[in-house]
Amino acid sequence: MKPAQIFRQYIWIINTLRAYGKLTLEELNQKWIDDAVADGNPLHRSSFNRHRDAIQDMSGIVIDCEPRTYKYYISNQEALGDDSIESWLFSTLTVHGVLADSAAVKERLALENAPAGEQYLDTIISAIKGNHRLRIGYQKFEAEGYEKIVCPYALKLFRQRWYLLALNDEEQMRIYALDRMTMAQLTDEVFKMPADFSAQAYFSEYYGVLTNDTPMTHVVVRAHNWMPNYLRTLPLHHSQREIASTEHYTDFSFDIRPTSDFLGELLRHSNGIEVLEPLELREKMRQMIAETLKRY
Repeated sequence: MKPAQIFRQYIWIINTLRAYGKLTLEELNQKWIDDAVADGNPLHRSSFNRHRDAIQDMSGIVIDCEPRTYKYYISNQEALGDDSIESWLFSTLTVHGVLADSAAVKERLALENAPAGEQYLDTIISAIKGNHRLRIGYQKFEAEGYEKIVCPYALKLFRQRWYLLALNDEEQMRIYALDRMTMAQLTDEVFKMPADFSAQAYFSEYYGVLTNDTPMTHVVVRAHNWMPNYLRTLPLHHSQREIASTEHYTDFSFDIRPTSDFLGELLRHSNGIEVLEPLELREKMRQMIAETLKRY
């Protein structure tokens, strides 16, 4: 069986259990046949168990069985939340399943470049799993290269680049772009990872990867033209709230640390977004736009 067909079967099982909640294998099998998932062939218990194991290994989604009712269900539904790694992996699995069977139309698919720095992912993930200190070579743009040993805390994907969040020898948290690394080596030395650390919580007050001491701020922006629907369908941050709307514009609020990553995202939408509050941030945006205009 082609990988694309197998992936589609995994996706069908996940989506069906999400839609119906709990199903016996007999009920699941009937829907499987009705939907002609395998050209009308039934879903045998042995195949289903293999699919369950593969789904958990590949995406972290756990399918359990109730002992009393013998109904199967996704026991970690929270894993499919917007910010979870499982949700991201499920989305990736879905895309992989579609694209793997699309070679015949490859000339009609326009994709972004694959994320940069992937050659170091295996080593870094191994270090994260075992809490091993990591020796990295690093070359900033227009700067001297150097080597450093760091404690790897987390990885973050942002705008087609992988970034490593790590604790350096000065006990400071730093961000390292994987595409600027010249090497990554596992060491035998281990470090103690804080039990309460959460990558999602660490980045929750920011947009992007820059995490500095910029104060928390209540930001209000006005979205013009096409932007209200854009922000509704693809929120910039989990704190985004729609607070007012008219025929011509919609106001949104954010509780965020407005680093240059966030301001750059607002500027990226040109006249579609206007910062209203706070006034000092509005003035900062005005100055950034003025400096840009000087180059033209």
